[in-house]
Amino acid sequence: MPRNYSAREAAQRLGISLDTLRRWDRDGRIHTERDAGNRRLVPASEVERLRAEAHSPALSARNRFVGTVASVEVDGLMAQVEIVVTEPTRVVALVTRDAVRELGLEPGTPATAVVKSTSVLVER
Repeated sequence: MPRNYSAREAAQRLGISLDTLRRWDRDGRIHTERDAGNRRLVPASEVERLRAEAHSPALSARNRFVGTVASVEVDGLMAQVEIVVTEPTRVVALVTRDAVRELGLEPGTPATAVVKSTSVLVER
């Protein structure tokens, strides 16, 4: 039997707010189903489809963690970016201040941690 996520679980996996997921449902960007209590259920295939669309084809890495930036601490030339992936997991990356500026990273923005070997890349 195919896996369905609750709306909250799907939003967390996509790195978006629950309100955004509801808006996408209204706009037809995501296909949802309803359970007996009229709650939204999102098929796993829909979550994977949207996650695949969000990933940059230029990077080849299997371990991608979509989430939301929780904090950015800039100190000199370096910055520490903390991304909430799925509660309670967080990925912390040390990047340059220029990278933070170029990616427009700030708390609340969606981001993806790309883990490849011993390096963690952040994309948006």
